[in-house]
Amino acid sequence: MSDLSRPAGPKIIAVANQKGGVGKTTTTINLAAALAEQDQRVLVVDLDPQGNASTGLGIDLDDREFTTYELLLEDISLDKVVLKTETPSLYIVPATVDLSSADLELISNEKRSFLLHDALRQTQMDSYAFDYILIDCPPSLNLLTVNAMIAAHSVLVPLQSEFFALEGLSQLMLTIREVRQSGNKDLRIEGVVLTMYDQRNNLSQQVEQDARANLGELVYKTVIPRNVRVSEAPSFAMPVLSYDSGSKGAKAYRDLAREVLENSVI
Repeated sequence: MSDLSRPAGPKIIAVANQKGGVGKTTTTINLAAALAEQDQRVLVVDLDPQGNASTGLGIDLDDREFTTYELLLEDISLDKVVLKTETPSLYIVPATVDLSSADLELISNEKRSFLLHDALRQTQMDSYAFDYILIDCPPSLNLLTVNAMIAAHSVLVPLQSEFFALEGLSQLMLTIREVRQSGNKDLRIEGVVLTMYDQRNNLSQQVEQDARANLGELVYKTVIPRNVRVSEAPSFAMPVLSYDSGSKGAKAYRDLAREVLENSVI
């Protein structure tokens, strides 16, 4: 029996938090790899001018001839920007620092908030048969992030287990509400995942308690531990699942992928 709750095309999830250093790109890379391990065809869209998701998935700068910049601003076809990664069933649209000027260039475009939405719905997309598209958003609530939210079915929020974590979340929730009103009324919260969690640390436990008390079932059961293997993997240009498959970090992202698959809100 087909799942009528799922869209006909790929499920599109924006991974967003305007606060830097919360594990957003790390979560995008490793959740994508874990979903690919679960026989899902996955596309990562690197929408961060730092291009860390591209680097972390092994895409050399020299191989990024066409990027999300061209996808948004030059109406380029998908087959020129979608690259295979070393991980089977995992693909990426890479980014470079060129994307940092996109915000200014988008302002004069009357469809400025819908460019990514339209780009990801090119008829070519059907031939890739992706199950999931994960968009790695920049660490700010700018036009690129708005593009991601209008393109997406839902938003996954990495939340660092630290003081003031929940305070920063309120501005993100406000942006999501504004996007619902202005361009994507069906946008939902996919879930909130606690990152850099140290179970020996009272603060991590307190942040978890506060998050679950305030956000309830939106918070995933899986927490991502502070793990040296997760930190090391990007410098070897691979997800932690490839770098150290047996590590606590790899296990946590596999658990998160299973939750995403089981609890998908669309």
